[in-house]
Amino acid sequence: MYPTLFEIFGLPIGSYGVSKALAALAAVVLLTREFRRLRWDPDVATTLVLATTLVGFLGAKLYYLAEHLGSLSVHDFGGSGFTWYGGFLAGVATFVVIARRHRLPLAELAAVSAAPASVAYGIGRLGCLLAGDGTYGTPSDLPWAMAFPNGVVPTTVPVHPTPLYETVAAFAIAGLLWSVRHRWRPTTVVGTYAVLTGTARFLVEIVRVNDEAVLGLTQPQLWSLALVVAGAALLTLPLRASTPGPAESDDVAGAPGGTRV
Repeated sequence: MYPTLFEIFGLPIGSYGVSKALAALAAVVLLTREFRRLRWDPDVATTLVLATTLVGFLGAKLYYLAEHLGSLSVHDFGGSGFTWYGGFLAGVATFVVIARRHRLPLAELAAVSAAPASVAYGIGRLGCLLAGDGTYGTPSDLPWAMAFPNGVVPTTVPVHPTPLYETVAAFAIAGLLWSVRHRWRPTTVVGTYAVLTGTARFLVEIVRVNDEAVLGLTQPQLWSLALVVAGAALLTLPLRASTPGPAESDDVAGAPGGTRV
């Protein structure tokens, strides 16, 4: 693969860093468009993406260091070694703080951010693929299996290109959410994002190289299950909100109108 894309005055420009910059740019463009549609301040969209990206990277690094606390080396403090769910948790916390600070409705903001976030994640995973950063899967003889002899973490054995799997899934999820964002409730959009993203990562982990944590599941799979459960809970909100109680069922039964799903 191509861990270094080119050099500027002798300074190597890596595919990993470029992909993350492109991911943030794509998220800014898409989210700014949504902010303008909703007549929100578009500058806040840029602030939101940059803040969640920077704090997310910090959270991903700290989570990674905490995971490897017993075997840390100088290399672990460098430009590699990030845990996605650490970044996700830190990014969500930052997201909530900025939403409150600018008095934006949290559910609607999360809904319009779901598709841009999924696009950005897919682009970021392409950077992992190009860099050959070691986030690939088990050996495979499938036609699309890849070897990474020049990767940051090299391997000459063809393996499952799991970053590519995640990219395809992320773009598919983004396409779905972008197409329904006007028609579905905000909680339904966010719940669908959580369920599909968690499911995709859970399935990818089946062929990815990671240590088992509990009951034969890897730590990312446990986080994925938590994300799916949270998303499923959000998806039930419209059902619970629209289900009449015993005392009011007769009054509501013939009422016109409906709810978005």
